[in-house]
Amino acid sequence: MGSLNRRLLVAASIVLAAFLGLTGLTLDRAFRDSAVEAVQDRLQVQVYMLLGAVNVDAFNRLTLPQALPEARFSTPDSGLYADVMDSQGALVWHSPSLLGLALPFFPAVRNPGDTQFAALESADATPLFMLAFTVSWEIAPNQYRLYTFRVAETQADFRDQLWSFRRSLWGWLLAASVVLLAAQGLILRWSLKPLRRVVAEVTAIEAGQRTELANDYPEELQPLTANLNALLRQGRAHLERYRNALGDLAHSLKTPLAVLRGALEHDVDVGELRQTLADQVERMNRTVDYQLQRAAASGRIALSVPLPVAPIARKILDSLAKVYADRALHLSCEVAPETMFYGDEGDLLEILGNLADNACKWCRRRVAVRAYPADHGGRTALMVEVEDDGPGIPADQAPLLLNRGQRADPTVAGHGIGLAVVRDLVEEVYYGQLDIGQSPLGGALVRARLRFQINGD
Repeated sequence: MGSLNRRLLVAASIVLAAFLGLTGLTLDRAFRDSAVEAVQDRLQVQVYMLLGAVNVDAFNRLTLPQALPEARFSTPDSGLYADVMDSQGALVWHSPSLLGLALPFFPAVRNPGDTQFAALESADATPLFMLAFTVSWEIAPNQYRLYTFRVAETQADFRDQLWSFRRSLWGWLLAASVVLLAAQGLILRWSLKPLRRVVAEVTAIEAGQRTELANDYPEELQPLTANLNALLRQGRAHLERYRNALGDLAHSLKTPLAVLRGALEHDVDVGELRQTLADQVERMNRTVDYQLQRAAASGRIALSVPLPVAPIARKILDSLAKVYADRALHLSCEVAPETMFYGDEGDLLEILGNLADNACKWCRRRVAVRAYPADHGGRTALMVEVEDDGPGIPADQAPLLLNRGQRADPTVAGHGIGLAVVRDLVEEVYYGQLDIGQSPLGGALVRARLRFQINGD
């Protein structure tokens, strides 16, 4: 049962067989009941015919003519039989067709007008349908006698008719089953064609013949193929990011290494060598930190669980409140509980942490962190804003501060890579935008717009 097509075909075949089987049994039962009712009606008509042919002789006895309208009553062993019994159970008359035979015992019907119908067997085990009808006959003025007219018919014709119907019914149902199973197999093969196509395209991706799945799949498979493509793109993006980071790191380390090599090759005093060594080690340290943080960014994650932003923002602000406890800062978090982030938690911590930490370094007393969906429903973008009441950032210096190693004030602790890392995360990883403006509090307002989608793109 490893094949999905085989499993569906077997399951559908079982359902189809059960449905057609129940349909056949229902139709068979309905036809049988209808045929039995037809026999009963036919025997009732025969009884009425006998009643119409009855005469009363001079001795007040019921008599019937030798020649009856139904010829089978006059033919011995014709399969149609009749007799008349009085209220004492004595036989008053029987049809010539009963010559040498006797109808099986049948309880007498006591009330005039009552009818009793049943399937019985004769003395020689011949199956019969028998109907008994009791009448009250006026044989003289105000003198009545009860008589029971009994008519019986063999079940041979009924069984032949029933067998013929069953053979035709089950033959047609079997033929319909074969046709439906064939059609069902074709429909399943056509319906599962997109899945076979997915398998073929995944195999082609493994062989390096293509990079992604096609986008023209049925809507039921669109979430699957979209997420697979997102995973493929995400893997390529991570690989490219690592390669770029390693290349940038190697390139960035060439200059400080060349400076150190030059200092060692030339005869310089110890103090100057020590200063050169310290400067270049610091430069390499900043470069390594920057490139490692840049390469570690995960970016948008396909099939990721949405992360609530509020708990992460409060966690960061609580940590910063302890770090800057001596300054008694007023840190506010304005994030609605339903605000979600569709990406790696480490990336969100990096963005919020760097922006909030910078704001705490430069503020006087107040720092505010806000996050809210940037579009209707909040499913494709998130806006993060961090502002402070510090001296602010001049418009002409804002682009410079987004570069690696740039600091507004060298006396303030740090490597000058925080905003650069945030910029790379926002613009390169989440394809968003990072802006620096003026805050209503008087300081800087840093606004980061992050783009992502649940199914990836």
